[in-house]
Amino acid sequence: MKAVQYRAIGSAPEVVTVPDPEPGPGQVLLKVTAAGVCHSDIAVMSWSKEELPYELPLTLGHEGVGTVEAVGEGVTGLATGTSVAVYGPWGCGSCVKCAQGKENYCLRATELNINPPGLGRPGAIAEYLLIDDPRHLVPIGDLDPVKTVPLTDAGLTPYHAIKRSLPRLGAGSTAVVIGTGGLGHVGIQLLRAMTSARVIALDVSEEKLELARRVGAHESVLSDEKAAKKVRELTGGLGAQAVFDFVGADSTLATAAACAAVESDLALVGIAGGTMPIGFGQPAYEVSINSSYWGSRSELFEVIELARTGVLDVHTETFSLDEAPRAYELLHEGKINGRAVILPNG
Repeated sequence: MKAVQYRAIGSAPEVVTVPDPEPGPGQVLLKVTAAGVCHSDIAVMSWSKEELPYELPLTLGHEGVGTVEAVGEGVTGLATGTSVAVYGPWGCGSCVKCAQGKENYCLRATELNINPPGLGRPGAIAEYLLIDDPRHLVPIGDLDPVKTVPLTDAGLTPYHAIKRSLPRLGAGSTAVVIGTGGLGHVGIQLLRAMTSARVIALDVSEEKLELARRVGAHESVLSDEKAAKKVRELTGGLGAQAVFDFVGADSTLATAAACAAVESDLALVGIAGGTMPIGFGQPAYEVSINSSYWGSRSELFEVIELARTGVLDVHTETFSLDEAPRAYELLHEGKINGRAVILPNG
């Protein structure tokens, strides 16, 4: 089969031919219908040999949707041809976090060398994808695979972050979204669907802010050194009750801290590697700062059910498998507005 792999430190991803996988006991083989391209992949490919925790070559793609092609011995109740989304952050299945469906926070994943598809084990940007256990599959019925595949990360990750801040986001509240790309533009829609908060979107270009407004942002602000002041003006000097930073750079975290109101939430979601100073009164009093990673299995079911209601419209740009390296180039250059989706068998 064809697959897109990161093969050597510092190299660009390549389209290669690898052996077709076969399901062993308890496993499921998917024919991939859609796979997402994510900034996390760019981060992985920027790491040095000392920083990279994965073996190369690595088939990329941690967002996947496919149809069941074959099942291994012992797998029941999963018919061939069933359309499913892949839950990415695999865990051991037996620790206390996994027992709660929070495999994203598995306590033994590092010890047991358990990695997500595309982030340590063969990923979804290939014609076929091997799944370790049927519990990591969520049926999607007749939902469009292209619109659904980003929900496995670009939907699940902001959903998880927003869900924990729901008590802050009642009537009269404000939520700030920093970075309105793959995750952020879905986060805006989730905020509109799940809360009554006014949503203020921040990004670095008018093109990205136009998408933010199109998907539901009430206000849009250019993300620069004046952005926090503008947010304060829009909120009568009070700031926002929840701030979601989908970038995570030093500059965006500084903006996030300056936007956060007293007794607010500041969620660091982006992985740009930034840090922020914390001290008495900095950020504002009783700001709760958290970093989150993906979401739980049950939350992916919730996101898929929310998609069925029609309130989510993920902006996608599609590419063939052979065009996948170009998709990564465009993503790195900031020229993907929304989410790039690869169609391995399209």
